[in-house]
Amino acid sequence: MVYAKTPLGGPAQVLKYLSRYTHRTAISNERISSVGQSDIAFKVRTDEHGGKRTVQLPGVEFVRRVLRHVLPSGLKRIRHYGVLASSCKAVKLGAARLALQMPAIELRVAEPVKAFMARVARFDVDRCPCCATGRLHVSAILPGAQQLPAPGVTAVWPQGRGPP
Repeated sequence: MVYAKTPLGGPAQVLKYLSRYTHRTAISNERISSVGQSDIAFKVRTDEHGGKRTVQLPGVEFVRRVLRHVLPSGLKRIRHYGVLASSCKAVKLGAARLALQMPAIELRVAEPVKAFMARVARFDVDRCPCCATGRLHVSAILPGAQQLPAPGVTAVWPQGRGPP
């Protein structure tokens, strides 16, 4: 038997708390101070009280450290076991809901991302992040590589136009 009390701040607070652990990146853009020709400066925490200092590393070493946080193809950051295991989730979760006399799943759970962001975060994903007035639209969908090449293997990538 598991006891889970109602979150004090509501579901949004729980989502914000969990997202810090499930959707972390190796380093955030705010921590990078400067990017030079051959080295990168970024801020690191010096103590548990929030003190910060700047560290400067050669670009190759910085990339090596960042790539240590990238999972190999096929591995997942979060794994589910028991009722939420992907191999039997539909059957076991349905049986658990029935045993606990839970109501049927609401259709809002399966809503599109645009509708979810508009409802929960009051954020329009189609609005241009630069001018905040224009609308973004899909002009083409490009097929991507199924996985990155192994380290040391030279891959031929399609030549594309970089960001403006």
